[in-house]
Amino acid sequence: MSLKNTFMEYKITYTLIAINMLVYMITIVLSGHVVDIPTKLLAEVGALFGPFTVLQHEWWRLGTAMFLHAGVTHLLMNMFSLYLIGRSVEMYFDTKSYITLYLVSGIFGGLVSLYMHPVSVGIGASGAIFGVFGALAGFFLAHRQKIEAHTKSFMKDFAVILGINLVLGFAIESIDVSAHIAGLVVGLIGGYSVSKNKKWLGVYSVVMVVLMLAVASILPGQYATQSF
Repeated sequence: MSLKNTFMEYKITYTLIAINMLVYMITIVLSGHVVDIPTKLLAEVGALFGPFTVLQHEWWRLGTAMFLHAGVTHLLMNMFSLYLIGRSVEMYFDTKSYITLYLVSGIFGGLVSLYMHPVSVGIGASGAIFGVFGALAGFFLAHRQKIEAHTKSFMKDFAVILGINLVLGFAIESIDVSAHIAGLVVGLIGGYSVSKNKKWLGVYSVVMVVLMLAVASILPGQYATQSF
């Protein structure tokens, strides 16, 4: 298979990876650092940070933060995960569903992160990646009777990978487990719903938007009790 055909088959996944890598290269140019990007710069260019995102109403950071990474290791781990899981998701979901599930999972994960960690600087694609991972789990659950053997195998792998990530998340302070879990849950719900009926994508999107607005509306109260 040619490179062109390979790209077209998994164009969403490869495009997302390319965007993340391009953004990282931009932060290298702006900071002058290659291996690790200074937290201050990340906050300036679009990371999640309560005083900016919530108190100054810079909600656009929920989108930009998904494409920022703290260092080479952080970037490569996330992009490798996206490479592995994204191509599988692209085989089972159409373009609109994949992009919607990715973005909704990432944004919702960001909101939960803001609630759980009011004064932390949050960045990374992991919430969105956990979302597409959850979406794939939702697909197998929705079709478990038709592909029972594959479902059992996948769910075993799913449990192992999830367990490893949770252990790492609780062991390494800088990893935001709350964003991972939030992305996973909304991705699972969306993946299951869309796999049952593609028409549910619109309903899922509306419900998620309403839920995200509800979470955003309670965040100012959470920050009122914090001292910066």
